[in-house]
Amino acid sequence: MRAMRLLLLLLFFGSSAEPQWWRVQTSGLDTNLRGVSAVYAPDPKGMPVPVVWASGSNGMILRSLDAGQTWQRLHVAGGDALDFRGIVAFNAKTAYVMSSGEGEKSRIYKTTDGGETWKLEYKDDRKEFFLDSIACLSEIHCLALSDPVDGRFLLLATTDGTHWNSLLSDKMPAALPTEGAFAASNTCLALFGDEIFFGTGGPAARVFHSADAGRTWTVVETPVAHGNASSGIFSLTSTDGKRVVVVGGDYKDPKRASDVAAYSDDGGKSWQLSKQPGGYRSAVACDDELLCVSIGPNGEDVSMSNAPGAGWKPTDALNLNAVTILDFKHGWAVGPKGTIAIFANQVQFEIQN
Repeated sequence: MRAMRLLLLLLFFGSSAEPQWWRVQTSGLDTNLRGVSAVYAPDPKGMPVPVVWASGSNGMILRSLDAGQTWQRLHVAGGDALDFRGIVAFNAKTAYVMSSGEGEKSRIYKTTDGGETWKLEYKDDRKEFFLDSIACLSEIHCLALSDPVDGRFLLLATTDGTHWNSLLSDKMPAALPTEGAFAASNTCLALFGDEIFFGTGGPAARVFHSADAGRTWTVVETPVAHGNASSGIFSLTSTDGKRVVVVGGDYKDPKRASDVAAYSDDGGKSWQLSKQPGGYRSAVACDDELLCVSIGPNGEDVSMSNAPGAGWKPTDALNLNAVTILDFKHGWAVGPKGTIAIFANQVQFEIQN
C-alpha cells in the first residue's frame, strides 16, 4: 500500500498541473499565529474528527472541533498581552500553551476543560529565561526548551502533567556566545521516545541530541546557514529517530534559497544539504515517513520519497509560520494576520481512500 501510494504521488509530481496543496480557512485576525496542534477526537457519534488548536500574539488561542470549519476563541485570564508561540493538544479538552518573552513573559499553561480555565504551571523571572518550544510524548510527559541560562540551554520537564523541573544540564555541551533557539513555529524541539533533538542558530546551526531522555548529550554542526542572530535552524523533525530533517535559513533574507535545509540518516551524527526549498523556512512536519512539508513567509514545499527531506518541490505561495501534519490527508498551517490554512490536495484524498 505504501509503495503504491508513493508511486501514484511520484506520477502526480511529474504531471504538468500545478496542485493546490493549501487552502486558507481564516484570515484577518489581529494576531501573528505561531502555534498549531491537531489531534483526532471522537464526535458525538463516536467517529474520529480532527480537532485543531492554534495560538499566537495578543493572547490568541483558537480551537476548532470540526476540522477547521468553525473556530472558537479561548482566553487565558490575564494573558491577553502574551505571545503564545506554542501549543500542544491531546483532545478537545486538554492542551498546553506556551508563551515566549524575556523572564516571566515566558509561561506554560494547561487546560483540561476545553479552554474554559487555564492553570499557570510554570514561569521564571530570570532575564535570560526565554521559552522557544514545547513538545510532549503524552498528556503528562512533556519538555520545554529555553534559550541558554548560565551558559547552557535549559530544558524543563514534567512527568506528571503538573509540576515542571529543570533537567540536569551538566552533561549538556555549553552554548556558544550569542547562540540561541528560535521561537518561530514551536518546532525547534522534537521528541521521539527517549530521543531528544533541538536546533540552534546564531554563530552556528547546531543540533543537540540526547538518546537517553536528557541524561547525556552530543552536539553536531550542520551546513544550514548561520553567522548572525537571524539565521540558523528554525525547525526540525524526526520520522524514526534516525532520519532527522531540519529547515531554517535567515528570516531577514527570506528569498535566499541556499543552505536552508538539511537531513541526517544516522540520528544527527552527520548532515547533508537537501535539494533546497524556495527560501527561508520556519517549520517542517512529516507524516508517516513518506511526506514532509515545509512552510515559510514566501511559500511552501513538499518532499515525497523514500528519503523524506532530501529534496523539496515548491507548491503554494502563502505566508505561513507553523505547521502540523496529522496524517497523509490532514494538516494545518498558521501565519500572520490570523491566517489558518488546511492541507487540501484532493489527489492525496483520493489515493488514500
